Amino acid sequence: MQPRRFTLGEVSAEYLELRGIDPKPTKLAVETLCKQSGDQPIGSYTREDAKAFVNALRSKGNSTATIRRRLDCISAVINYGFSELEIEKRNPFSRLIIKNEGQDRKKRGTFTKEQLRTGYEEALASKSPIRLLMPILGETGCRLGEIVGLRIEDIDLEQEVIHIRPNPMRRLKTTGSERSLPLVGYGLEAMRAALPTSGDGWLYPRYIHEDGCRATHASNALNKWLKARFGGLTAHSLRHTMRDRLREVEAPLELIDQIGGWSSVGGVGASYGHGYKMEQLRQWFGKVAL
Repeated sequence: MQPRRFTLGEVSAEYLELRGIDPKPTKLAVETLCKQSGDQPIGSYTREDAKAFVNALRSKGNSTATIRRRLDCISAVINYGFSELEIEKRNPFSRLIIKNEGQDRKKRGTFTKEQLRTGYEEALASKSPIRLLMPILGETGCRLGEIVGLRIEDIDLEQEVIHIRPNPMRRLKTTGSERSLPLVGYGLEAMRAALPTSGDGWLYPRYIHEDGCRATHASNALNKWLKARFGGLTAHSLRHTMRDRLREVEAPLELIDQIGGWSSVGGVGASYGHGYKMEQLRQWFGKVAL
């Protein structure tokens, strides 16, 4: 009897379940590959399949950065499958060259301090839950989905801290994304203003549905205002602005990565109680607060 050969779809499902990461990027990559080359046994894919995968993504107008991320997703699943199934074979999706990689990269715009203050004041005056996302995101450096999917129990106004944790309606992008952050200045003020519109245990209940947290809908609504008001800047620009602000005051790279939930080159843990302590984070937030 031939041993069972697990398909890409089966292996990716197991991989995502064990990793507990945001499944969307991996699922998109797997769906694209399956549509292009079929849901094959994990060890059956070839270098030609990998090249066809890249071409399929390019034909859809994806940037080279997106193509690289999709490749990395597939490569991680296949590495996992090869390890678990003891397949001695080179991963055909590894070390693949993407023509003109990085040449299509556009510099992400950032907000000036004046734009931030203007936006924050307008958001607080409007009391609009959507617009209040601007100072919350801008003064925490969080991803939009992390805030839109925030549970009330993860907001501690007494200690002026929020806890970014995975929950049934919203997973986190990476394991390093789980962290706790201080609320200061406009961010704290906006969080206090947003809480009265919360409900059912969620900060933004209108975006919580049976199928999960619909952060994209919140993003579209917020970006419509931001783009019109600030010359095309978006919610994601707030995150990069915070990173630049921390760099300007010479914050350590590991601390910046911990605040943003990025993978740190220094390997410092990003969860609460590891890496930099809350008192240290608050000190650096104070240096960049408006």
